[in-house]
Amino acid sequence: GQSLKSDLMCQFENHIADFMDGLIEESMILEAAPVSAVFSSSLSDKERGKLSELFEVNHIRTIYHMFIAALILFILSTFVVDFIDEGRLVLDFDLLVYAFGQLPLVVCTWMCMFLSVLLVPYNLFHLWCQSQSSSHGKSRLCSWLFGSVYLIYQTLGLGFLPTYVVVTNSFPPASCFIIILEQVRLMMKTHSFIRENVPRVLTWKKDKNPAPVVPQLSQYLYFLFAPTLIYRDKYPRNPVIRWSYVATKLLQVLGCLFYTYYVFVRLCIPQFRSNSLHLFDLRAMVLCVFNSILPGVLVLLLGFFAFLHCWLNAFAEMLRFADRMFYKDWWNSTSYANYYRTWNVVVHDWLFYYVYRDFLWMSQKHFRTVALLCVFTLSAVVHEYILAVCFGFFYPVLFCLFMCFGLMFNFIVHDQRKGPIWNIFMWTSIFLGQGVIICLYSQEWYARHYCPQKESSFLDFLKPRSWSCQRPLMADS
Repeated sequence: GQSLKSDLMCQFENHIADFMDGLIEESMILEAAPVSAVFSSSLSDKERGKLSELFEVNHIRTIYHMFIAALILFILSTFVVDFIDEGRLVLDFDLLVYAFGQLPLVVCTWMCMFLSVLLVPYNLFHLWCQSQSSSHGKSRLCSWLFGSVYLIYQTLGLGFLPTYVVVTNSFPPASCFIIILEQVRLMMKTHSFIRENVPRVLTWKKDKNPAPVVPQLSQYLYFLFAPTLIYRDKYPRNPVIRWSYVATKLLQVLGCLFYTYYVFVRLCIPQFRSNSLHLFDLRAMVLCVFNSILPGVLVLLLGFFAFLHCWLNAFAEMLRFADRMFYKDWWNSTSYANYYRTWNVVVHDWLFYYVYRDFLWMSQKHFRTVALLCVFTLSAVVHEYILAVCFGFFYPVLFCLFMCFGLMFNFIVHDQRKGPIWNIFMWTSIFLGQGVIICLYSQEWYARHYCPQKESSFLDFLKPRSWSCQRPLMADS
């Protein structure tokens, strides 16, 4: 028995050693060879993206295959359970149908929102540019006038009206996310367009050049679709569009959508339906958090892969947008400061240029800590605003995690922390954070479903119902 055990252990160690040696050798080949020798196309690292580069390594691509295998098992388990319970295959996908409900109204709302962003800010800016050639007093009055109209549009036209449409029509969660995320994206893009072009016109006026350089409408339209939040007159462009690549990325987005559906159907809904039978207490919360870690991490990774890798790369390819640095190797981070910089480079660049750097410019490079606090506060408020509108209740779990633990870890686990132990710490805290988010928001969602109020009020919107709701035992009968 001991000899058999030792032989098995030796074989296992040999297999592991061969696997690691192959991975190291292939990685060294990728590092040593020029890009054109390794990849079929002549794209640089910045044009490819990290995951596209890593998936060229067979051993890394195996992890991708493992996720596909897990999706197949989720599908099979769902079909088998439904067949046992119903006596037939159930292919209605009722959760997806509910989550993406009212799609015609969603499309109409998005079209109105996009057309207003295309016409109003650009025309306001164009009229303001023309007014700057007049006398000093008149140009200042026009600046106040056009600036006030622009702020009113950002606040009411782009800020309030889409939210009002979503709330009054009771959009389901996924449809809400489409409108609210687009609302935030378009507000950030219009701010970038105005912020980048107004200083150029003021410099023209000061230097008394022949004519201001006003961007063309086609440049502004391209920017509205481009996968970046920083306006430039020109971007690096690829010579051709690889439509097969676009189709692959869009199919991967669709696959991630179904993957998320099966994660909720198999791992989340059964758990929270049973948990809602009991009152909220510490023991139930601890068990709920640890049981929610696996679905929470899967949703996080699927959201990252679907949006930051597949969706943005698909649009970049269709627009021949060459800069694909939408994220960096955040999974190797040993500090939260590096994680925040590399997780979502698109949003990070906007926050850095238009919040952090502009605050330092206004404060004459004083109060760097206050500037960092402003970045964290704005990010936390916007994230919580999105969740509150889309879920239909205010439960500031993400805001507290962001402003308390996220801000604290940013200073404690800083860039000077190196070594594997800090990467392990980062991943452990991310796992726990995802478990807390999935657990508490799901508990509150089911509490509001099973314990509805007769008359809704703003106080009810703010008050957590999962702390006092106990679902009737016969609710499912």
